[in-house]
Amino acid sequence: MYTISKQFHFSASHQLSNLPAEHPCARLHGHNYIVEIELQSATLDAYGFVRDYNDLDALKAFIDNTLDHRHLNDVLGHENTTAENLAKFIYDWAKPKWSEVTAVRVSETPKTWACYQPDTRSG
Repeated sequence: MYTISKQFHFSASHQLSNLPAEHPCARLHGHNYIVEIELQSATLDAYGFVRDYNDLDALKAFIDNTLDHRHLNDVLGHENTTAENLAKFIYDWAKPKWSEVTAVRVSETPKTWACYQPDTRSG
């Protein structure tokens, strides 16, 4: 199996207002996010790629136009704008465009990552 990934960056605000008032994330705050998209394929195309990295420029445009310098509560339309839910939001946008997408990771801080990867187990 071949695996590639590419990172993208954006800044945005959010507020997890469903948390207790004393929780720091219940207050309006922002992050410099890192998004990493992962693609896998058992075979390579005629050029030797899983997917040409240039094809992923559409994700950069989506992030720049939809998420960058926005309030994520407004973008996602709810108050549960965790990194986990943001990873799934981006995955759901990317998967129909590129069948090789297997996971999306989102980082809010240098030490934290959340990943959305659908369960592909049968049964």
